[in-house]
Amino acid sequence: MTQLLRARRLLTEQGWLDDHQLRIEDGIITAIEPVPTGVMSRDVELLCPAYIDTHVHGGAGVDVMDEAPDTLDKLAMHKAREGVASWLPTTVTAPLKDIHRALQRIARRCHSGGPGAQVLGSYLEGPYFTPQNKGAHPPELFRELALSELDALIAISEQTLRVVALAPEKTGALQAIHHLKQQNVRVMLGHSAATWEQTRAAFDAGADGLVHCYNGMTGLHHREPGMVGAGLTDPRAWLELIADGHHVHPAAMKLCCCCAQDRVVLITDAMQAAGMPDGRYTLCGDEVEMSGGIVRTASGGLAGSTLSVDAAVRNMVELTGIAPETAIHMASLHPARLLGIEKRQGSLETGKRADIIALDSGLHMQQIWIQGQALPL
Repeated sequence: MTQLLRARRLLTEQGWLDDHQLRIEDGIITAIEPVPTGVMSRDVELLCPAYIDTHVHGGAGVDVMDEAPDTLDKLAMHKAREGVASWLPTTVTAPLKDIHRALQRIARRCHSGGPGAQVLGSYLEGPYFTPQNKGAHPPELFRELALSELDALIAISEQTLRVVALAPEKTGALQAIHHLKQQNVRVMLGHSAATWEQTRAAFDAGADGLVHCYNGMTGLHHREPGMVGAGLTDPRAWLELIADGHHVHPAAMKLCCCCAQDRVVLITDAMQAAGMPDGRYTLCGDEVEMSGGIVRTASGGLAGSTLSVDAAVRNMVELTGIAPETAIHMASLHPARLLGIEKRQGSLETGKRADIIALDSGLHMQQIWIQGQALPL
């Protein structure tokens, strides 16, 4: 059955098209064409590619590490309500057996499908970090890199492990990066005290970018540019960005746009408290507290975020002044390119999956279609 969605404006990789329609068949976009002359009605204000959140720990009161069988279904529906059609459930530093079980659960959900946003695979954040910029990760559970252990993680994930985060100054890091890339696993650098030189060496070895840029890493200084400086200036580096205005100052967000506008990937790094009221929650096995939507550890450090992707897009426009289409691409096309799936999703283009969102003129979510199927919000 053919579906038609008509919009006042429709966003493609090349920019906005006025008064165009999408033709959808069997969950695939089969045509993008002008609305026929004489047809006055429009279904929506703006039609845009659905978002892809590559870094998600939790939300709606649940955590990716939870053992409950419906955890990933709850999270997938929660993500869909913020315009996300695809996502990577993200683990945290924990005992290795707990990480194994989480990867197995994610693999099952990836293969079986289910309601809400599609699970693309898993993102391993920890335990291959160093203590100096540990964030909420428990340093006593950090591990050394071993290729056999990485191979076991890939096998346990049934080849659905998509991203591994690690600290590039760890012993064996460059060899591990090269090995993971040979297995088609992306490597992001973070929770680290690496120098500019160590970070550049990791990019030379094949690392793909920075884990939540600025947070959990050596900052930018004019005599020691650090990890941030390496990421901002290296055209190979994707920069994850938590655009909530708390994790990163708006001026630093704008600096990313000035240096790396085509390499920014908006993420939520959302944890259990996302979409929930203020109160006490857990992250990495420790109690954290949310007040005013900001989550902190007992020592006062930031502990994940409660950001939604649609809010991140609006924040980028409001706080940095970039164009709406640029911010939308940061949450759709850019993450698809990071993961190497841009040929099938990430933008509105003939032959790609019909993962679509309708937005109003203020970029607020109105509706989502995942593979052409409208989801109730």
